[in-house]
Amino acid sequence: MSLSQLVGHNRAMTAHSYVLNTMRGAILDGTLPGGTRLIQADLASQLEVSITPVREALRDLAGEGLVVFDPHRGSYVRSLDLAEVRELYELRITLEPLMVRRVIAGITEEQLNRAESIRKKMEHTKDVASWSELNRQFHATFAEGDEGSRLHLILAGLRDSASAYVSLSLGASAERTAESNAEHAQFVQLYRDHDVEGAVSLTVQHLQTTLATIEQAHDEGIL
Repeated sequence: MSLSQLVGHNRAMTAHSYVLNTMRGAILDGTLPGGTRLIQADLASQLEVSITPVREALRDLAGEGLVVFDPHRGSYVRSLDLAEVRELYELRITLEPLMVRRVIAGITEEQLNRAESIRKKMEHTKDVASWSELNRQFHATFAEGDEGSRLHLILAGLRDSASAYVSLSLGASAERTAESNAEHAQFVQLYRDHDVEGAVSLTVQHLQTTLATIEQAHDEGIL
């Protein structure tokens, strides 16, 4: 499917939202594969909008990590950098258990209820980009008790950097989305029970499985 075939979807939105959602979806479902050059005039023509909302959408997508700005090549869809992904997850697998041990004893009922509310939304969310953002919010909720620490800042940056890859991998594996939803329910219960070792074990498993999903999608040429 070409990008022009998506014209007409969600046209009740503002031009900016329409372009942003259409392009995000096209990137995540592979209509715009990694490495694709994004020429503003061409995109505006295909989506039947002016250049301004396209420019704004590209800026937003760059902030999400899905688009890269290069002074020589212009804008293009981000390709999977497997070495970067592995480093991100190696760091997270090392540091996330430390965060779990720091915060689990002080987890509040309000945090648990908010995490459960986000989890339920995720179960009914089919849009990959929306699911990925909710996923980021879900995991960040548990770490709120350590806000302001250097560890919290480091992990927040690692999660943000990994978010685009999570979105791309989920677009290639609906099964992993279902597995993650089930694991999220386990996370809420483990934190509610203050089960430190159980939460640490599931955290490592969750990250390792996500990395394996990304690697598989790369090996199969999906990403």
